[in-house]
Amino acid sequence: MWQLEDTTYRDLRENSLDQWLDEMAAHEDLQVRGGVRLARDYIAYLKKENQRLQEQNQLTQQYLKKTIQEKRAR
Repeated sequence: MWQLEDTTYRDLRENSLDQWLDEMAAHEDLQVRGGVRLARDYIAYLKKENQRLQEQNQLTQQYLKKTIQEKRAR
């Protein structure tokens, strides 16, 4: 049976990070506030890159399965 992935820990971690960044956005120091946008952009980039790598990995796995099946068929 397939079960849904438990994302509770990941959700808590993301919510905690978002809350911390919100608090830093209200900080009195301009450099800290400016870093919040940079941090959010970097996190978005990392999520996008992670998704791309997962898709690439799936494609590689499909190719390898196909190659193995062709070798076994010979």
